[in-house]
Amino acid sequence: MKMFYGWKMVMAASGLQIIQAMMLHQAFGAYVAVLAVEQGWSKTALSGASAMLSVEAAILGPLIGWFLDRFGAQGVIKIGVLMFGVGFMFMSQIETLTGFYVAVAVIAIGASMAGYFPLNVAVIQWFEKKRARALSFVGLGFALGGVFVPIIAASIEYFGWRETAMGSGIVAILVGYPLACIFRRRPEDFGEVVDGIASNTDDVKKTESAQTTPEPDFTAAQAIRTKAFWLLAAGHGIALIVVMAVNTHAINHMRISLDYTIAQASFFIMLMTMFQVAGVLLGGYLGDKFEKRLVAAGCMVLHATGLFILTYAQGALELVFFAAAHGLAWGLRGPFMQAIRADYFGRKAIGMILGLSAMITAFGQSIGPLLAGILGDATGNYILGFNVLSILALFGAYVFWLAKRPIPPGSTNASMATSGT
Repeated sequence: MKMFYGWKMVMAASGLQIIQAMMLHQAFGAYVAVLAVEQGWSKTALSGASAMLSVEAAILGPLIGWFLDRFGAQGVIKIGVLMFGVGFMFMSQIETLTGFYVAVAVIAIGASMAGYFPLNVAVIQWFEKKRARALSFVGLGFALGGVFVPIIAASIEYFGWRETAMGSGIVAILVGYPLACIFRRRPEDFGEVVDGIASNTDDVKKTESAQTTPEPDFTAAQAIRTKAFWLLAAGHGIALIVVMAVNTHAINHMRISLDYTIAQASFFIMLMTMFQVAGVLLGGYLGDKFEKRLVAAGCMVLHATGLFILTYAQGALELVFFAAAHGLAWGLRGPFMQAIRADYFGRKAIGMILGLSAMITAFGQSIGPLLAGILGDATGNYILGFNVLSILALFGAYVFWLAKRPIPPGSTNASMATSGT
């Protein structure tokens, strides 16, 4: 039996997520730790570079979203892969903090164009009933990429951060570009239908008749007038405050507070991502059966718990508990963020809707590392900063709990506002 092409795109997206997670998102903390020692740059200065990873997403989000809705994902992802790789090659040659910022800016643009947002938009166009499962498998790639962080950390220690950055750029292009070529725009353009293959017109009619609940059909303008849009953006942004702060500063925190080497600290990041994998696999099952906003709220409580444990960890046992709580929360919640928006607003303008959302959530990505870095420089450690972020995570749980499904345009059925997913 022929495989539904949507699953081929899921596998390609997962592969690209592995590359980005392994080389950038979950490995960036290793670069931060070594540059802080070798170059003497402050936590705040290095956090600014991390913040750029999200600022680019805020600036480019609506433009990328418009392009995705109009032309499809393949071209955007191809360009993104090339910029991502070239950025790492350039970073391997930098000598100043300014050069580092420029390199990270190029990497960030590439990551925005070939990362989480466009990959999810591409996959969303091919799935509805199995959407949470498909997006969870995409998220699985991101989680698996974190398992390889110790390899990047070991490479930095044994070969040097410059050699590691150059190698990362080359591999990203050689592996990532063929994967980018797999993406297609919409299943209808290739004689297929959402969630499965249609061999003829009768199959299409049968598939459509099986969909007892029509998908909502929001435009971007209609979506931003709903409370759900803003609550989901706020909750997602708060979640990214925590995630980006951990990605940027957890390794350095373990180096300072527990006197761990970068390689030793990266082991717990690897462990965290192994729990993230478990969370993604569990989320693929839960996401299509339970109300996503409530699962997301519970995950925010886990995020807060994990960060609090990390803050006061005295040894390996506490770090294992941190890895379990934070990893499971991230794995469960992450794929839901785009799936719930597609459930609430439909596929019609999902690119622009996610692009506008990215403008808001990007502030969370930038605030987290900066807040932890500034408070870390002011106090000499990360205790105050991590405690503040833990409290914010608990507030994020409340925000997700409030984010109920909006009433579809033109609908008079008010009960839709409180229905589950």
